[in-house]
Amino acid sequence: MQYLPKRFFQFLLFIVWSLTLIYLLSLSILTLILLNICLLVFLFWLILTLIGWSIGFIPILTFVFIPWYRRHCRLWTLKEKQSRLSVAFFHPYCDNDYDQEQVLWFAIQSILRKYKHDVQILVYTGNRQVQSKDEVFQRIKRYFDIDLKSSKSSIEFIPLRSRFLLEKKYYKICTLLGQSIGSIIVSLEALIRFIPDIFIDTAGYSFTYLCFHYLASIPIISDVHSPAITSQLIESTNDHNDYGKDNSILYQIELFYYQLITYIDRWCIRCSKVIYCNSSWTKKHLELTSAHVLYPPCDIEQFPDVILTDRNPVFISIGRFQKETQQELQIRMFNEFLQRKSKDYPKLKLVLIGCSKRDEEKAYLEQLQLLVEDLDIQDKVVFKVNISFNEMKAELAQAMVGLHTRKDQAFDINLVRMMAAGLMVIGHQSG
Repeated sequence: MQYLPKRFFQFLLFIVWSLTLIYLLSLSILTLILLNICLLVFLFWLILTLIGWSIGFIPILTFVFIPWYRRHCRLWTLKEKQSRLSVAFFHPYCDNDYDQEQVLWFAIQSILRKYKHDVQILVYTGNRQVQSKDEVFQRIKRYFDIDLKSSKSSIEFIPLRSRFLLEKKYYKICTLLGQSIGSIIVSLEALIRFIPDIFIDTAGYSFTYLCFHYLASIPIISDVHSPAITSQLIESTNDHNDYGKDNSILYQIELFYYQLITYIDRWCIRCSKVIYCNSSWTKKHLELTSAHVLYPPCDIEQFPDVILTDRNPVFISIGRFQKETQQELQIRMFNEFLQRKSKDYPKLKLVLIGCSKRDEEKAYLEQLQLLVEDLDIQDKVVFKVNISFNEMKAELAQAMVGLHTRKDQAFDINLVRMMAAGLMVIGHQSG
């Protein structure tokens, strides 16, 4: 009997504690529900506000600001009291020395040869390292053997401070979508800085067409180097299907993501007045009958005829230092070939020529150099990084076999150069 009051008191405390806990849980759930409702209402009104501002702002931008600014831009192109046609090239990385940049400068050279006094060339670029146009033209002459100094007055560069939005490193997930949305913002800056008469995209940023077509109604010429989504990317998605089933949720989401990017990319390309593709393979992937095939320029007459038997037993590879080029595979293949044929060919070498400008390319180059050290073939593998066009021609004149292991390459100028130099070319059967 003496324990009865104590137990009753414990039971009473338990009841009070339980009711308090239930009350706190109910209050927390109610607070969370009210918070979510307020958040949804806020987002709803925010979307309505943005739509309202867009409805009011876009017509002013399209019918008032852009026509006024376009007239202002045309005044800038006046020369000897005659208005010149402004032709703008969208190429944020015009200072690089890749195949796309060669196409850009050959296109500019061709236009100026025919319409030098009638057009003003503008290049939207984000390169800040270049101090003057003379430095740009020196690099063009060094890497592509294209001389534009005589046309210096007809070429102007328009800087784009938002170019960093095109970098892959800022988009850890949904990289393609992030870069595409970033390119829209960059194109808005380009449109604000200068409104041209003709817009030409030579870098493959199709999402930029939305601003130039729908806001400014500028005729667009598109030069497509490769489709946004290739069969290689779809195959890699299939290979990484962890469940091994085509109907897995993650696989279906990723496949829908790629299909969405492909659909929007083709829709943007259809905004172009003229569409050029660098190969029939690219045109087939775009599924656009209106596209024209225009192969990239390659001056094969610059490569002298050399008898193949007079050359050294040298394998040569030309391409950017990146995983897609698969230089690692080339090194491992060469190492295996060395183990079998090194006695027959004591002078056998592998020369890897390529560009290394961006951070990911430099990191991959260091990885390749470490691989060569691990295989202990430093005396057999030579890296030629960022060499000039004349140096590359000299290397081709001495080599015997050309290697090209990249999958789904739309069109590679270096393959044509190897064949023009008389090499036996071993390439991947794709693209």
